[in-house]
Amino acid sequence: MLLTLSVRDFVVVESLELDFGPGFTVLTGETGAGKSILIDALQLALGERADSGVIRDGAQRAEVAAEFRVDPRSADWLAQAGLGCEGDIALVRRTVDGAGRSRAFINGSAVTLAQLRELGEGLVDIHGQHAHQSLLRPAAQLQLLDEHGQLQASARSAAAAYAELRRARQARLDAEAASASAASERERLAWTAEELTELDPQPGEWEHVSSEHKRLSHAASLLEGAHEAIDTLAEAELAALARIDAASGRLRPLAGFDARLQPVLEILESARNEVDEAVRQLSQYLAHADLDEARLAQVETRLAAMHAAARKLRCAPQELAALLQDTRARLAALTAASDLDGLRESEAAAEQRFAQAAGELSAARRQAAQNMGREVSRAMQDLSMAGGRFAVELEPSEASATGLERAEFRVAGHSGAPLRALAKVASGGELSRISLAISVIAASATPVQTLIFDEVDAGIGGAVADVVGRRLKQLGQIRQVLCVTHLPQVAAHADRHLVVTKLQGPDQRPVSSVAPLDRAGRVEELARMLGGQQITDTTRKHARELLAG
Repeated sequence: MLLTLSVRDFVVVESLELDFGPGFTVLTGETGAGKSILIDALQLALGERADSGVIRDGAQRAEVAAEFRVDPRSADWLAQAGLGCEGDIALVRRTVDGAGRSRAFINGSAVTLAQLRELGEGLVDIHGQHAHQSLLRPAAQLQLLDEHGQLQASARSAAAAYAELRRARQARLDAEAASASAASERERLAWTAEELTELDPQPGEWEHVSSEHKRLSHAASLLEGAHEAIDTLAEAELAALARIDAASGRLRPLAGFDARLQPVLEILESARNEVDEAVRQLSQYLAHADLDEARLAQVETRLAAMHAAARKLRCAPQELAALLQDTRARLAALTAASDLDGLRESEAAAEQRFAQAAGELSAARRQAAQNMGREVSRAMQDLSMAGGRFAVELEPSEASATGLERAEFRVAGHSGAPLRALAKVASGGELSRISLAISVIAASATPVQTLIFDEVDAGIGGAVADVVGRRLKQLGQIRQVLCVTHLPQVAAHADRHLVVTKLQGPDQRPVSSVAPLDRAGRVEELARMLGGQQITDTTRKHARELLAG
């Protein structure tokens, strides 16, 4: 359930903090006041795409945060993602800067937009004001049927089985197409593998052997240089250590006359220690260094062998080890792919698994279609469509990731009318009412706790609007319901009423604000919705009657 929404510099909202509760809440306001901007802000917080255009004019960035009380399913998701929260509270936050870059956070941890969307799908279900347009698409109708019947898991299983079938079928087709050239390719790979296996190159070996060769081939120069360095630092007549000691001995008695020389003496002492350490390490180096002519010959032989193999196989010497691994893997895959009988058996098994998963899904869809048809038909009677009927027709289709059928919503607007495809309903008002009935029925079936209806009541009014308000209030008894509406008959049934107003800010830019209304404020707002700018005693009386109804 949505508990709080915080918005900063989003479109025309400068700063906003809203608290929400259970039940049915409406948002109203004049046209253009920004009622739907709050829904847009919440969608941004839950992973909707965004660019710098959402930032309020004059601001540096936009920020939206929302706090939710999560159900056990979302709490498990958070725990598995390592984003666990204290108790059952989850905080999501999203920022967008002037360059269009956005950052997302869940419970203070940075997350990807994909993670934000995945969590959001379990927190909020939004029915937009253009929902009826998507309802005309067959794919959307099938998805809505699955959601109503809570068949998402079965649909995912069928989709996974179909994907497995496609992979198995493609593997068999590829093997058949490649069968003519497979023998020569296997022969080439076998030869390459034999060459490399005999050489047995190891990962990182070329770099290691090259480094060792460089050291061994310059051994004489290395030894000579180390001896000369020790002589210069410690053993020659004018060695560095002797000269540092001489300088220190000259300055030490003078420091008694001027304390400013003391830091210089300390620096010379430090320098002497560093030089002494360098001499010690050079001596250790010489103790373990020698001219190993035999090892140098071995290294040169190995380098020559690796060079020769790289030229023959047309690759860099450092790539030989990886080439051996890749060749073995490709040879194994090609050998397996040549087993056409095995591939055909795998395809047949995958086809059987898909047939079983899709068959079970089809049976469940038939039952869900009957239930949905009855429930939407019943809702149509309440929406001034007496005698109206709704049905979900399932027609066979080619096997696909969505199963073995497609769905078509069919409707009869009144008694005696034939069932026709929803896309052919002529009346915009009928389409709006049917869309609303489907949205409410589908929302009742979803496990998501927060449902948002963004002006889905467009195109209706009067008694029908009153029925819609009552249905949303009933829905609010089992879900948290938020509704953006322009109908006073709907708003009058809300448990809470928020009004959105647009004002002129100090910088002469428009700014939207939201405020909760008490009973007196609700009367005034309903009167405005009923009568426009001219609010009279008559419209106030009507508003009070709506609230009392």
